[in-house]
Amino acid sequence: MSKAIRIDQNGGPEVLKMVDVTVGEPDDGEIRIRHKAVGLNFIDVYQRSGLYPFPMPLRLGMEASGVVEAVGKGVTHLKVGDRAAYASQPPGSYCEERVMPAKCVCKLPDDISFETGAAMMLKGLTAQYLLKRTLPQGGLQAGDFILFHAAAGGVGLIASQWAKALGYQLIGTAGSDEKCALAKAYGASHVINYSKEDFLVKVKEITGGKGVKVVYDSVGKDTWDKSLDCLSPFGLMASFGNASGPVAPFAPGILGNKGSIYVTRQTLFTHITSRETTQAMADDLFAVVSGSKVKIRIDQTFPLEQAQQAHIALEARKTTGCTILTL
Repeated sequence: MSKAIRIDQNGGPEVLKMVDVTVGEPDDGEIRIRHKAVGLNFIDVYQRSGLYPFPMPLRLGMEASGVVEAVGKGVTHLKVGDRAAYASQPPGSYCEERVMPAKCVCKLPDDISFETGAAMMLKGLTAQYLLKRTLPQGGLQAGDFILFHAAAGGVGLIASQWAKALGYQLIGTAGSDEKCALAKAYGASHVINYSKEDFLVKVKEITGGKGVKVVYDSVGKDTWDKSLDCLSPFGLMASFGNASGPVAPFAPGILGNKGSIYVTRQTLFTHITSRETTQAMADDLFAVVSGSKVKIRIDQTFPLEQAQQAHIALEARKTTGCTILTL
């Protein structure tokens, strides 16, 4: 048996409850893993609220780290006793132990702790596909300006450091002076407190009126319209989240009027559909973390049974960096 966090209906944090679940043996292509730490992400909130619909009952959680306890037939990249970490479908990481598909589970390097492994997989792989695989026309070169919303969050702090290592000038937005200072300390070239300043005006000022080549936006509704206006001609609007709510429908014609710009809606799980791609992306992430180009900042830790409180803090924008649940 394993303790797990489950919801029986969509709703607020109050629908999260601890239950006992049976853990079986892994089938072909699966492993059984005992968790050491679990990552918390905004996608968990979307699934809990029903913005991303799933059949009920639903066990939440998309990333964790732990030790492999059993391996099913056909799994060759992992063995019993391996330290491992993952960001993976289906949901269900808010638990002590689970059986799950093996293809997105990666062996965790010995120099990366379980806590760091749990905190970095979904957010770090997201930063990887954004900065390396979701690029404007002609790509990005050293010195190019990019705009990254929620720069003091888990993905934002990783992306700020990684962008600096790649030579990009990342303009980060956040909702307080404290969060802006944090993003600046972690590599953002410029920061904008959007609660005090018009980020569109500031972006134009910083770039000498030219705008940015790409906007990476996990906020959604509140930042969408002005973000499009921050782009230079042929720029790319890369949406990857909806923290403020989903973006309203829009007429494609406006993209031409704003400079023949591009729009894409990205999700990590499209990028990690194969074992080979998942491992290549993870290896890239492990390299920058092990090489200290990217430091994973864990600012909030809650025991698994306090998942409700963790969700409350996340939705209230009271968190910075990464948040983990411990077992």
